[in-house]
Amino acid sequence: MIEEPGRVVAVETGAVWVETVRHTSCQSCAASKGCGHALLDGQRAGARATVRALSPDTFRVDDLVVVGIPEGLLMRGAVLVYLVPLLLLFAGALIGEQFAVTFADPAAVGGLLGLAGGFLINRWYSVRHRRDPAMHPQVLRRQASSPLSCVQLRDPI
Repeated sequence: MIEEPGRVVAVETGAVWVETVRHTSCQSCAASKGCGHALLDGQRAGARATVRALSPDTFRVDDLVVVGIPEGLLMRGAVLVYLVPLLLLFAGALIGEQFAVTFADPAAVGGLLGLAGGFLINRWYSVRHRRDPAMHPQVLRRQASSPLSCVQLRDPI
């Protein structure tokens, strides 16, 4: 389970909106000094994100909670978003190359059609699972004391 602490900023029936603060794990990595990812990640550290998380419990605004998603869900999402369109792009290019038509480059046309097909599959899957509770972040628990202070989560006055 991938967990993230946050603060409830809005409440609705069966769900809450939680504000989280982006953290980087680059401090624990030995290669952080020479890594381009560490440089980019450091630029975004401290950025806020708001996520809707399902919760059967009742929360109030400013409650500290922990939200989470299953690791398998993250991997499936990454495969769907990145790998499926990429594979269909290559498959479309290979199929397009087999057809000699009047287009200037049938491989490019086939690749673009395959990529568009991958995007359509992503859209179909997203719409089909839009209401599936297993595909949404969940509030795992209330957090008694946060490693983040409330001052970090609130907007400066």
